[in-house]
Formats: sequence, structure tokens, C-alpha cells
Amino acid sequence: MCTSYESNPKDRFDVFSLFPVPNFDYKPEIYKDYAAPIFRRIDRDNSTDAASFGIVPRRFIPQGVKAFDTMNARAESVGQKTSFRSAWNKLQLALIPCLRFYEPNYETGKAVRWRIGMADESPLAIAGLWRAWKDPADGSTSLSMTMLTVNADDHPLMKRFHRPGAEKRSVVIIEPTEYENWLSCKSTDEARSFLQLYPADAMHAEPFPLPPRTTKKMATPKADLAQASLLADEGG
Repeated sequence: MCTSYESNPKDRFDVFSLFPVPNFDYKPEIYKDYAAPIFRRIDRDNSTDAASFGIVPRRFIPQGVKAFDTMNARAESVGQKTSFRSAWNKLQLALIPCLRFYEPNYETGKAVRWRIGMADESPLAIAGLWRAWKDPADGSTSLSMTMLTVNADDHPLMKRFHRPGAEKRSVVIIEPTEYENWLSCKSTDEARSFLQLYPADAMHAEPFPLPPRTTKKMATPKADLAQASLLADEGG
């Protein structure tokens, strides 16, 4: 599953001309609960909004419930899983712009972070879902999002990632010509028709290891989180 990605910088939004440039700041690399841009179709208008990565933000997981990850939603079960089914059935569809996304490769015998993107290095948009949350403390509303994934056991590129023996998964990359069609789907059956693997020959992947970890006392939260994302191969 994809648990981190390289966000698209504001100066490279020309390829997303259908959508407003974000009017908020966000980090270059996005991890769980980080805010990042998403594209939505609201009242027939295209919108660019901030949403946190993981459709159930950590702060909204009930006290006493073990923390769980919702950065990815499996296409096969998105309509049944409690975390995702409401957004899916309501067609709360999103596009998540990014430059590249990260996956662990085990071909050397250990997890090595790789970055994956387009062969021509252009930005891309990943199919996702969004959800709105109301903060009980102050009544404010915020958005969250998740990426949709499909089986990639037979994909020439995406089958190279995740633990040996584990099911291979891939995010769903939407063609630029289909952005508005995806966001305007009128039924879940129509939306499901978009959930396909992207051609491997149009993609590029290369090793992009994390910097060496410092001692535990000196490690930053971001480094710890990035390391954890490399090892998390369950879920989407």
C-alpha cells in the first residue's frame, strides 16, 4: 500500500489547470495525518481543498480503540468496510495530486524505499475518497482522504513492491483526460470502471532510500514515521 508520497509543489500546478492552485501551505512529503491538496467536484464546480492523509484521522479514533491506518482503500471491499463505505456510496470522489509515491522493494533482501512516478516526470493524480469531520471541541469542519488501490500481482512494475509472498497492490492513477469524468461519476458502478492499473511503460521507478537513521533519541518524528511506512505492508 502507499503510505507516503511526494506532494506536487504549487509552481507545478499548470498540468492541473482545471483546478485552483492551493491557497494553503503543505509539506513536500506527505505521511499519515499530514494535510495535502485534493481536488473535488462540489456543486458542479471544481475545488482544491486541504485534506489529511488517512480517511479516519488519528484524532477521531475513539479513545480505547487501537490506532489503525486508513491511507488506502481496497477497491474490492471499499463498499463494505466501515471506514470507507459511506464516502464510496455517496460518491465523495477525489483526485490526489502528487509528483511521486513511495513503496518498499525487497529485491535486495531488505526493505528499500523506491519512488514511483510518470516516465516523463510529469505530476500525476491518484483516485481517492474524501470525508468531512466536525470537531466536537470547536465545531470546525475538516476534510480527510484516502487512496484507492487495486491488485497488482500481474503488473510488470507494481508487482515488485511489498513483502515477498504478500499480495501486490497499486494506487489508481487517473488519466488527465478523465479527471472531470472521474469526479462526476453518477454511480459506484461507473466509478468502479475507473479503478484500473496504469500502463507500466508509462511509469518510472527507482531506489530512493531514506537517509540513515540517527540514534533513537535524536530521530525526528518524521524519520520515524517514514521508517514505519516502509514496513507497513498491510491494508490497502
